[in-house]
Amino acid sequence: MHWFSLAVALLAALAIIFIGVRYLTDPRSMAPSFGLPLPEAGSHIPWWLRLKGVRDIVSGLVVLALMVSDGHQALGLVLLIEALIPLGDMSVVLAAKGRTATALGVHGVTALLMVLGAVPLLVGTA
Repeated sequence: MHWFSLAVALLAALAIIFIGVRYLTDPRSMAPSFGLPLPEAGSHIPWWLRLKGVRDIVSGLVVLALMVSDGHQALGLVLLIEALIPLGDMSVVLAAKGRTATALGVHGVTALLMVLGAVPLLVGTA
């Protein structure tokens, strides 16, 4: 299970960093991939979307930092806590009547994989 947990952590970290960079560099094209329609027009919309990019990058860097520090229990705890982010995203997309497939298939699956990766690290079987 050790390899699975570390692979999930690495994949989650690199994927969210990539998504964050894309939100910083091209926020309008990334917004629809979240599962909600683009916010109403306005000159400040891209700047609000870029805030998501900054937070995504930092979330990924925290996971990478724990991976290189060899703190497996701490890594498991952070994965478990950060799984609340895609779980919250899924809930918001569903509540807003956004794309159900994206809510469940992207956000829900991400949260599930993060929890599955976190548990072995937390219980010491990884």
